[in-house]
Amino acid sequence: MTLPYLLRLFCLCFASFFVLNAAAVLLVRLACKSAIRFAEKKPSVAAARFLFVLRLFPFLLAALFVAVLCVPSYLWLEPSGAAEQVGAFCAILGFLGAAAWACSITRAARAVLANLRHQRCCVAPSGDLRPSAPSLPFVVVEQDAPLLALSGLLSSRLLVSRGVLRSFSPDELDAALSHELAHRASRDNAKRFLFLLAPDIFPFVRPLRILERDWSKFTEWSADDRAAAGDSRRALSLASALVRVARMGSAPRLPVLTTSLLASDAELSARVDRLLHPALKAPVRTRQYQMLLRIGGVLFAACLAGLLLAPPTLAAVHELLELFLR
Repeated sequence: MTLPYLLRLFCLCFASFFVLNAAAVLLVRLACKSAIRFAEKKPSVAAARFLFVLRLFPFLLAALFVAVLCVPSYLWLEPSGAAEQVGAFCAILGFLGAAAWACSITRAARAVLANLRHQRCCVAPSGDLRPSAPSLPFVVVEQDAPLLALSGLLSSRLLVSRGVLRSFSPDELDAALSHELAHRASRDNAKRFLFLLAPDIFPFVRPLRILERDWSKFTEWSADDRAAAGDSRRALSLASALVRVARMGSAPRLPVLTTSLLASDAELSARVDRLLHPALKAPVRTRQYQMLLRIGGVLFAACLAGLLLAPPTLAAVHELLELFLR
C-alpha cells in the first residue's frame, strides 16, 4: 500500500500507539490482583490515586511515545513530498489503533451528552436546600426516589430528590453533602471521563474494568473519610444516611459521569462498617513534602524529555519506525 507523507505519519502514530498500549494493558492486567492487594494496605486516598495512575498508565505511555518520539523523529528525518510503501502489517495495526481511538472518543462523547440530557431533565435550582458549600449549584429533583449525587464535569452540581430532603435529618444531610463535595474536590467525575477516553486494546473490550471497579470503591471510602473528618458523630450521621438511602428503595439509573451517595447496595455493609469502626490512619504527608515531590517530578520529567529529544534518540526511533513500515 502506497501512502503520501502525512498519511504515513498517521498510520505510524496509530500503529505505534496500538502496539505500546496493547502491551502495557496486558502487563497491567496481569498485575491487577497484586496491585489491588497492595492498594488495600494503603489509606483510601492513596489507594484511589495509585489505581487511577495504574489504570491510565498504558494510555499515557503510548501517547507520550507517539507525541514525544514518533512524531518529532518522523518530521525531522523523513523526507517530505514522496509517497512510500506501507506494509500490510503496519496498515492493519494502524487501522486497529484508529478504531480503538474512535471507539473511546465516541464512548466519552456519549457519556457527556447523556449527562447533559440528564441535567436538563432536572428542575431549576431551589432555595430550600442550604448545603455546607453554598457556592456549589444544586438542583432539587421532584421525585421520591433516593437521589443524592454530584453531576457534571466542569460545572458540577448537586442533585437532591424531594424524598431525600424529607427523609434525612439535618446532620445526615450535612454529612451526605460533605461526601459529595469530597468527590468534587477529588474531581472523580473527571477521572471517570478519562477512563472512558483512554483507548482499550480492541473496540468494545475493556480488560482493565476490574481496576476501575476497585478505584470506584476506594474513592467512596476516601469521600466517606473526608466527610467524617475524624469526627465520630459525623461518621455516625453519614452511616445513618447510607442506611436510610438503602431503605428508600432502588435509586434511579444515573449517567456514568455522576457520583451517587450509594451507587450499589453491595457496598453498603463495608462502608457502614468502616464508618462505625474506623481503623487507625497512617500519618498524612505534609504539604511541604508533597511540594518537594512535585518539584522533583517536574525536574525528572524535564531531564527525561531532554534525553529523549536528543538527536541520537530521535534517529534510533526513526530507524525503528522505518522497519515498522515495511
